[in-house]
Amino acid sequence: MTYLVTDNCIKCKHTDCVAVCPVDCFYEAENFLAINPEECIDCGVCVPECPVGAIFEDTELRSEEREKWDDINRKVVDSGAPVLAEQIAPLDDHDKWDGYPNKYEEFGIIPLKEIK
Repeated sequence: MTYLVTDNCIKCKHTDCVAVCPVDCFYEAENFLAINPEECIDCGVCVPECPVGAIFEDTELRSEEREKWDDINRKVVDSGAPVLAEQIAPLDDHDKWDGYPNKYEEFGIIPLKEIK
């Protein structure tokens, strides 16, 4: 079991979850946060802190969704994304994207290194 960040984080990127993580397993992309499944200790303290409900225990997701988001979280981590160990402000227009459907398919994940 692990926890995974899913679609509703895209273009929001709240970091309330990061502030409570005891092992610093969150990684930062330009428009998304990812959990490193190898570092996550399965404590679940991040779940209730996410104001947009984007974090799920992997066993709560249907198998195809679990595979998709496990792969996406791992790709962000493996891309060289930096560890995010402290809370930062969400993206400027985060409020208009909460609940927007299929954000991954429309916007994808933007690595920080492509922006900076």
